[in-house]
Amino acid sequence: MTLSAALDERTMLARPDLAELGLEGIVRAKAYRPLSAMHAAVGVADIHDDVDPATAARVDQLLFGEAFDVLDRDGDRVWGRARRDGTVGWVNRWALAAGVPLATHRVASVSAVLPLNALVHHQWSGVAPEDLSPIGDFETDPVSVAERMLGVPHALGARSSTLTDCSGLVQQTLYACGRAGPRHSDRQAELGRAVDRADLRRGDLVVWLAPSGETAFTGHSALALDAETLIHATGHHGAVVTEPLAEAEARYAEGGFQPPVFRRLDTV
Repeated sequence: MTLSAALDERTMLARPDLAELGLEGIVRAKAYRPLSAMHAAVGVADIHDDVDPATAARVDQLLFGEAFDVLDRDGDRVWGRARRDGTVGWVNRWALAAGVPLATHRVASVSAVLPLNALVHHQWSGVAPEDLSPIGDFETDPVSVAERMLGVPHALGARSSTLTDCSGLVQQTLYACGRAGPRHSDRQAELGRAVDRADLRRGDLVVWLAPSGETAFTGHSALALDAETLIHATGHHGAVVTEPLAEAEARYAEGGFQPPVFRRLDTV
């Protein structure tokens, strides 16, 4: 199957045997079906790149209340796309419930019974009122959100306030501030506008794109704490940490990463 270069394959529900109905006439498949809307009914549910979770890699996670559009099923596993960030993969059917209730609040605390940015509606009362914010009431400083996640363990494919990778941390801080939060570092490197390193300030994105030919991941994402310091989730340290920019820059250069990209998300 050949996909248009204008389309991002990571967000497309399309295989040689099956594709979502909306892709008919855009990609080739033997059959097309409509999507079935579901949502995460557990705090965090892993999304894998293959049907067998024992051998598959985790590529993302669903948070409570987030929509997951299902196209296919194999036993107790379903294949679909996370509506909030577009990731395609396999999820346990028992982690989902039918439909997508309209959320009235998001979780605003990193210590609530549900993870940061989980979506809840008024009929669900398991989260303390002080840990919730109404939908549309957002924070203004992504770095302050990230600082509350210092010490959260690092794990590839994770994106919650209990376990996260580098781009997952950046994504969650952006969500908390009401901003678009792409899942992958290469997409995050396109946000906002470019700035010079000499002009780096708190809240700017710092992204190292992956070495040429790397397919397992697209790069490493961080936030500037100030002009000389980063806050990021890193496998090198095993957690969300602060680190001098110069030290991180030397390590990623040694690992063959491209020079860092500096991006500023201007205040709306």
